Amino acid sequence: MAFKCKICGKGPKSGNSVSHSHKASKRIFKPNLQKQKVVLNGIVESAYVCTSCIRSGKALRPKF
Repeated sequence: MAFKCKICGKGPKSGNSVSHSHKASKRIFKPNLQKQKVVLNGIVESAYVCTSCIRSGKALRPKF
């Protein structure tokens, strides 16, 4: 599966998972990617797009 948004380039970020005792362990924050047909450079192709790009309208859906 793709790990970056095809439109904005949002990818995984690293950080800490903090327990109740405040002991930190490493973890990864992954973007919420959805496979959609989008128009990129005038060509319709299926790509992985993050949900923030879908909601904001940056991911243009093809009109059939």
